Amino acid sequence: MHSVRRPSHGAFVRALVPVVVLLLTACGEGVLEEDDFGSSSSALAGGPSSTAFRAALAKRWAPIHYQDVDVTGSHSLSGRSDYLTRVDFDGDWSGTNNWENTASRPLTAHAYHSLVETSTHWYLVYTFFHPRDWSDNIFDSEHENDGEGVMLVVERNGTEYGALIGAVTVAHKDFFSFVPDGSPVGSGSENLDGKLSMALFEGVQHPITAQEAKGHGLKAWPAYDIVGDGVKYFPSLSTAEEPSSPSDSDVRYKLVDIYGSEGLWPRRSLTTLFASEGTFRGDTSGGCGLVAGQCGTNSANAPWGWDDQNDGPILRGELATDPAKLAAYYFSPSSRFSTTYTFNPFKGIGGDPNLP
Repeated sequence: MHSVRRPSHGAFVRALVPVVVLLLTACGEGVLEEDDFGSSSSALAGGPSSTAFRAALAKRWAPIHYQDVDVTGSHSLSGRSDYLTRVDFDGDWSGTNNWENTASRPLTAHAYHSLVETSTHWYLVYTFFHPRDWSDNIFDSEHENDGEGVMLVVERNGTEYGALIGAVTVAHKDFFSFVPDGSPVGSGSENLDGKLSMALFEGVQHPITAQEAKGHGLKAWPAYDIVGDGVKYFPSLSTAEEPSSPSDSDVRYKLVDIYGSEGLWPRRSLTTLFASEGTFRGDTSGGCGLVAGQCGTNSANAPWGWDDQNDGPILRGELATDPAKLAAYYFSPSSRFSTTYTFNPFKGIGGDPNLP
């Protein structure tokens, strides 16, 4: 297994967390992190319609995330254009001013998570947002807003958090599939693209994902990796940090429930943010495009707009909205995957009346 060292800011305080967890556990108490959800057992007891359940499961499997950073060129903003952040990082829900506001607003790290459930599996999608998809080459196009991510397949095996058995990542117009060592599934109608590597963080194994600089395609590490400058992000339920430099190796990203009050799904009909179903609104203002005509409009997607250009029966958005169908297509044996949902807010299946 790959081992991650976390030597930079806050290391001493964070090193105390596992000790506190062990002491509390020995006394018959449990903690989920430095969050407000109480013990992991009580959180999971609420079922997927509970925000505590979704938070606990999302934190357990959230990726250790490597972000390659390019500091060259005026549109990189000395690396800031590759930092993760939330869609409303600039204090509003407009998609057409994010390019220009990247230069002046804090870029605290966030990632959106969604959960879909069947009787056999949990499907967790993590969405990483950048305000710019940029270039330092006059022959390459740019565009405002960029959302790419990963869908993790977690088998419900009777244990508290299940077992991670596969991942499908989004890199531009293509999906890529990976499995960890010992996974019970193999390639299905799509070939596997590599191994899903794991690393120890806060006492448990997490998958490692990585994104390119500039265009931010995402794959399992080391299919993509940090080349030179780069930021290493680690998940949290309560802390969102901005990198102290383009090579900061210890930055917390805060998990945001995509169905919740700060999420994207309740805002799916907001016309200032979305130009059409699942497509972020973005324009050519603020200096996007190194030369005229090289800035695209409405070019980035939320998870329910992600699409692979050549994966047969899998339709646009189904990586998030119908992940059991996708898993049964991408992995084998397909019979392992129930395709009947017990919780899927994207399809209106869920027990929480407050969910859309």
